[in-house]
Parts: sequence; C-alpha cells; structure tokens
Amino acid sequence: MEAFFAELGRSVFSRWKKENFSLAAFPQIAREALEKRPPAKHVDLPALMRGFLLEEEQPAQSGSDFGQPELIVYDNPRFYIQVLFWLEGTMEIHQHEFSGAFHVLAGSSLHSEFSFENARAVSAHFRVGDLKLRRTELLETGATVPIISGSAHIHSLFHLDTPSVSVVVRTHNDPGTGPQFTYLPPHLAVDPFFSDPLTARRKELLDVMEKTGDPAYAGLVGKMLGDLDFERGFFILQSTMGHLAELGKWERAWKVFERKHRALAAQVKPTLEEIAWRDGPVGLRSSVTNADHRFFLALLLNVPRRKAILELVAARYAGNPVETVLRWAEELSDASGFTTWILDAEFPLEVPVPAEEQAEVFLGALRYFLEGGKGKLSRADAGHFRAALARSSLRALVA
Repeated sequence: MEAFFAELGRSVFSRWKKENFSLAAFPQIAREALEKRPPAKHVDLPALMRGFLLEEEQPAQSGSDFGQPELIVYDNPRFYIQVLFWLEGTMEIHQHEFSGAFHVLAGSSLHSEFSFENARAVSAHFRVGDLKLRRTELLETGATVPIISGSAHIHSLFHLDTPSVSVVVRTHNDPGTGPQFTYLPPHLAVDPFFSDPLTARRKELLDVMEKTGDPAYAGLVGKMLGDLDFERGFFILQSTMGHLAELGKWERAWKVFERKHRALAAQVKPTLEEIAWRDGPVGLRSSVTNADHRFFLALLLNVPRRKAILELVAARYAGNPVETVLRWAEELSDASGFTTWILDAEFPLEVPVPAEEQAEVFLGALRYFLEGGKGKLSRADAGHFRAALARSSLRALVA
C-alpha cells in the first residue's frame, strides 16, 4: 500500500510544484490526482490495515483525534495524505483551515454544503449570522470532493456505514483561513479549538451542583448570566439549559440573558432550540442498527425538506420513495397499551382513535403529508398530526 500512496503523493507534489505551490490550485490538483487513480479501485483496505499494524516503517503519526482513527500514509513538508476511519455517523457542520480533497474509500456518506450569511464577529472566536443549506448529496464509494479552506467550504458529513473510510490529500495549514469554525444552526459559529479554562471549570462545577441537587444552582446561573459577556454567557446557558428546564427555571434564566444582550440574544434562542431538537435523532441513531433505518435518520437530521428527502431516497433505493419511507416508518413504530409512536413522534391525544387502530391511522396521516396533502384527512386532524410530527425527529416530512 505504501507504493500506491507514495506514487499518489509524488504525483500531487510534481503538479503542485509546477503551480509554484499555489494554495488556490491545490484543491483541484488533489481532486484530479484522486480521480485519476481512485483509491477505492486500487487500495486493498484489509491489506492496508494489516500492513499498518505489522510493518514498523510508517510515516510519522500525528496526535490528532480527527478520525477513528487517523492513519497518515504519506508525509511531505507541504502536504500529507491521511486515511480516516469513521465509526460514528454524525460530524458537525464545520469549515477547514487546510485545503485539498477527500475520497470515499469505503462506505458512503451524506454530504451537505452551507453558506454563512450576514456574518458578524462578536469576538475573535464567536460569530453570529444565518447558516443556509445550499445542497445535500449522497457520496458513494469512489466519490471525490475538493476541500477549500475557510468559510468558502462549510460542510458536514454524516457517515452511513460502519466503518466509512476516507482518503484525504491535504495541506498542513493554510495561513489566514482560521479559525476553523464549527457552526451551530441556524445562527452561530464557534471556534472549537479556543480554550477557555475558566469557563470549562465553571461548567464542571455547575455539573457537580446539578448532580448533588444543590438548591443554589438556578440562582447562581442567573447571576452568572447577568454578569458574563455574550460568548461565555452562551456557553453557560447551553450547558445548563437542560437542568434549568427540569427545575422549571429556564424561562427566568433566559430572560436574564435576553435583557443583557438584547438584539444579539434573538440569534441564540432558535440555536438552543435546534441543539435540543438535534439531540433526538442523534440519540435515536445510537439505538438503531439497521442500515436502511440509519440512512433514514441521517436524512431526517440533515435534510430539512420533504421533497429533498424523497429525492435522496429515490437515488439510493428502487421503487416509490413514499412507499419506502412509509415502510421504514412502520418498521420503526411502537405501540403500547395506550398510544402509538413512530420513532419519537407520539400519536396526538386530540385525535380520538382506539389504541388498536392508531398505527394504521398514524401511517395514513404520514402518507398524507408525504404526498403533499393528498387523501382524506380533516383540517383539524391534519393540524394535530402536523404538530405531533413537527415536535419530533420527523419534522422535515411536514416542513
């Protein structure tokens, strides 16, 4: 395997040298090199793993925790090639402080690209703006995508198979393109590499108070929010919102933050609501092992509109995508003696249907929305079902 990656590295170096090592030229050079000799067609992955485990002569490895794991298979003073294994499905929305291209060596991924509009720097490590989804595509084994450093390439990858494996040809660092922001939709960008030890210790101390049931918890959080700057106040609010809600003190804490930061606070509440919502499908994915169901959850988490979801289902599976989604919904349904669930969507109590008939009625209501309002469903019942689905992981299907 070293021979393949050494040849790939020499090819990239030779072409880049002719371009005087222009950073602007590197993504296209890396992409073309990967497409000319696709690793998916030339790399024996089990042999690569055996060789890495048994052969002593390997390129110097980094201390990075990017990848599960990351293997460096070629190193050059100007760039390197890494093989990244991914065991978990979710990757945050992010940008890079390096450039190059990545290639799907094994598995598949859902790839989404974004823009961050109306950006405003609150500090060197924190921005507010409007995160907009530009497009989502399904990347199968053999696909190659360029990486452009900085905010010109904001993206996320949801890995669909375990493991998914990527080959990345990348620069070490592109000066002037940082920080390498992570984006919290719909409005915030944070620098995940910025270290604020005081805030970290305060959050940990609040965790101690939460676990021990300290009655001073909510009052102290409120005082902190009334004193802290916007950036640190946000992180304290994010860390404590779950327990504050359990205590019935969330609205009071939010009012303190809102009074202090006024217009800026308007960007925070929908972001915190989105963070709380995303915990649902992410948590569900850890308990779902079927590959088709995991793909469905990936779509629900990453694609905000019904039409786009159905298009991606049609691209991966034969047959009517509505019927495919309904089959998955039925397989992911659960009924107790009193109510019926589809994933985390509960049958609305306002619709008077006997428990034994709820599953059929619920799936019929879901079909109604998937088909754009076709079929028989009263306006009142449609409103109740829409509200129930909109509160759940299935919200995109009624958007």
